[in-house]
Amino acid sequence: MQKLRFFFLLMLLPSLLYSQQLTKIIIRESEFIKIDNISKITHIKKPVFEHDGAILTSDSARLWQELNYFEAFGNVHINQDTINIYSDLLNYDGNAKMAHLINKVRMSDPSSLLTTNVFDYNMATKVGIYMDNGKIENRKEGTTVTSKKGYYLSSTKDAYFRHNVKVVTDSVTITSDSLRYNTFSNQTYFYGPTDIKGKNDNLYTENGEYNTKTKKAFFGKKNLYTQGTKSLKGDSLYYDGIKGYGKAVKNITYNDTQDKLLLKGQLGEYFKEGERIIVKINAYVGMGSSDSVTVDGKLIPDTLWLGADILEAERSLQKSLSLIQKPTVLQDDEIGVEEEKPKTDALAPNKQPLEASSSAKPTAPKVASKVSAKQSKKDQAKEKAKKDKAPPPDSLETKLDSVKRLADSTSLDLNIVIKKDSLTKDSLLTSKQALIKDSTKLDLSKKVPDKKDTSKVAPNKAAITNPKAPVSLTKPIAVKDSLPFNPADTVRTRTIKAYHNVRVYKTNLQAKSDSLFFTAADSTLRLYKNPILWADSSQQTGDTIHVQFKDKKINSAQVIQNAFIADQETDTTKFNQIKGKIITAFFNKGEIRNMYVDGNAESISYDKKKDGQYQQNQTLSARIKITFEDKEISIIKEVKGIEGTFSPPNKVPKEGLLTGFIWKPELRPKSKNDIIKGNTIKAPDKDKVASPKPKVPQKTTTKKPVTTVKKA
Repeated sequence: MQKLRFFFLLMLLPSLLYSQQLTKIIIRESEFIKIDNISKITHIKKPVFEHDGAILTSDSARLWQELNYFEAFGNVHINQDTINIYSDLLNYDGNAKMAHLINKVRMSDPSSLLTTNVFDYNMATKVGIYMDNGKIENRKEGTTVTSKKGYYLSSTKDAYFRHNVKVVTDSVTITSDSLRYNTFSNQTYFYGPTDIKGKNDNLYTENGEYNTKTKKAFFGKKNLYTQGTKSLKGDSLYYDGIKGYGKAVKNITYNDTQDKLLLKGQLGEYFKEGERIIVKINAYVGMGSSDSVTVDGKLIPDTLWLGADILEAERSLQKSLSLIQKPTVLQDDEIGVEEEKPKTDALAPNKQPLEASSSAKPTAPKVASKVSAKQSKKDQAKEKAKKDKAPPPDSLETKLDSVKRLADSTSLDLNIVIKKDSLTKDSLLTSKQALIKDSTKLDLSKKVPDKKDTSKVAPNKAAITNPKAPVSLTKPIAVKDSLPFNPADTVRTRTIKAYHNVRVYKTNLQAKSDSLFFTAADSTLRLYKNPILWADSSQQTGDTIHVQFKDKKINSAQVIQNAFIADQETDTTKFNQIKGKIITAFFNKGEIRNMYVDGNAESISYDKKKDGQYQQNQTLSARIKITFEDKEISIIKEVKGIEGTFSPPNKVPKEGLLTGFIWKPELRPKSKNDIIKGNTIKAPDKDKVASPKPKVPQKTTTKKPVTTVKKA
């Protein structure tokens, strides 16, 4: 409002200055003139007036020469430089240089056209005013502005609008209470509540500017951007509509009610392509889940809160992601993956984590057994009979048969590239890679011995040059039209990346790491570089940690490579410890129920006797199963290749620690506030073994003794 008052003052000031320089209205031409000596009025037909360089014409007019004033009727036309004004009636005061035009008023210049019914125009300042609805059209861009009141400055091409302002362009419609528009630069300025509505989005602001040509915008007060179920708030917003790039500063809030995603921070960037948003400075995100927590006697959704120095959310092509299958328990307490229909379109070669390609680390390979869980004894007998009839091991037929059986294998996908951080040393994986390597040495151009006459088989160049390619023994690879269009290739899914000082808090789970990746396609949190996971009273560490959700409830957690779990005995410096290659934990109703350790599993556990003394059990086995009750370790069962020692209470070592042990309770997020505040968490030094400290008891309860079960 103060800006508009200042504008009115500037508009009137030149008028006061010019009023001292009076010039007479001159009649240049006419068809008929009649002077009334009594009233001193001159009646003129088809007059052509000139005043200070401006030409004024009409069908007829009445002139008061002493007053320097005239009235014009019919086809009124005012020409001043490049400005042309038309109307049906005109009252013109030569002393004030003010033109009052009535009915069908049109004012045009090279770039714009103004239309209204009543218009006042100052010939000295070149400022026009309408008070009862008007419209300005930008001829070059096709932009129109309508309002109840308007002020047009012809010299600067600026127009001020008040009340019921509406701007219409080919891409947006703007409604506002107070607005300024420049018809030359196409710049629009907002001074009050304003809505900018696009084809499928809307932006509200109370102060800002927008260029209808360059599509660049800046908004500085009470900003809210909405698109479907998504919304973005920020104290200051900048957006380039052509580039599809935006920036938000201070108190940023991004909310997606469909995905149940809330993202906050103090500095953000937005990229329309992929709906990508990057947030820094106190950045954190909340993801809704189906788990519930009781607060003040009421069940409320248990949101997962994630904080980091940098957070990035976008929608990525699902086929470009390496998805992780959910682990499950097979026969003999072995860990495998849930059997699903092949989704070749959703898998791609693995890439390094947290790169621009949004790839994630591969799934740890399934721990294979010699006999499948579903294989019957009858099937085993058939397989044995086949082996007895098999050709000699050095024959070409044997090698070809090995390759066929390898291609039909279901335990591993030969197209997936296994990275260093997965179990590449697993015996099954190593043997299959060796078979692939051997297959490339075969001379496939030779005729295969068979009862039937076979033609020459062309060498499979793809298999030779690229061992990872599927092996074909009968037909050459079809190149043209071999992969028809699949609509699933266009499916996009929500992904979240977090960099540095990553913190995770959920009522039943907490974690920290240096970086993190999540995709809704497999509902898996992947934590990289010195990750630590806390669940109930246990702490888990390893090279990589996967936390998977099913139906928006926590389903499992898997620690890959150098996996370690520690649990402290109450009021002591003694720790129950378990380590191995992979640790897999399964949850039920938000609590850990079972945990499996595979690959050189070692454990140290303590049993508390009635006299308060502890006995120590230390074992080494291929696999360990841990059962939890009331959020604490209840049973430890060793499976296969068991070696162990038992230390009675009088010979228990002071501090029995396995190699790789660390204990960092001070890094554990205690609440949602630890995520929001952005407290810096330093990564633990894995080369240094932490000195155990007594744990302060939360409640005076007696911990249940750990039962150790050995299974040959």
